Amino acid sequence: MTSIRQAGSADADAVLRLFDDAIAWFVATGNTGQWGSEPFSSQQKQVDRVRGWVTEPGAWVAEHPEAGVVGFLALGGATDYVPAATQPEVYVRVLIGSRDARAKGTGRRLLGFADEQARAAGVDLLRVDCYAGGTGDLVRFYESCGYRPTTRFTVGAWPGQVLERTLEPRGSREPRDGRE
Repeated sequence: MTSIRQAGSADADAVLRLFDDAIAWFVATGNTGQWGSEPFSSQQKQVDRVRGWVTEPGAWVAEHPEAGVVGFLALGGATDYVPAATQPEVYVRVLIGSRDARAKGTGRRLLGFADEQARAAGVDLLRVDCYAGGTGDLVRFYESCGYRPTTRFTVGAWPGQVLERTLEPRGSREPRDGRE
């Protein structure tokens, strides 16, 4: 069973491997628009970003007893390239899961954990942004997790999508997503 724990500086290499593995998979499938084709571990800027992320207070790793770190989640404030929220929120700044079969469902589990963190903070709005190019699979993934698209944006030539999810009060089964 995969567990979730607070991330720390010792997790940086494992999180970099998650990004490197994802990029290798993207390259193999012809999708280099999201993060390019070079491993994060070979780009000092990305190494520095990951080292910073894992030490933030809202950084978490999902750990499988045999596979090690199989997911990473960073929660915090919204990125500067998206419109500000009009109410308190928990922002999913980074989410990545392993391609390892033992990690199946880790992304959804980490998003469920983000829900728990939002509830614990007394917040019912969660937002995330993601790559909106390619096949659109990433946007559809977040939609399947109860998020709904709001604002589209671009950073340079990189197309992005902001999605949001409003949590129901404890005890409710479904998120409010604006579709009644």
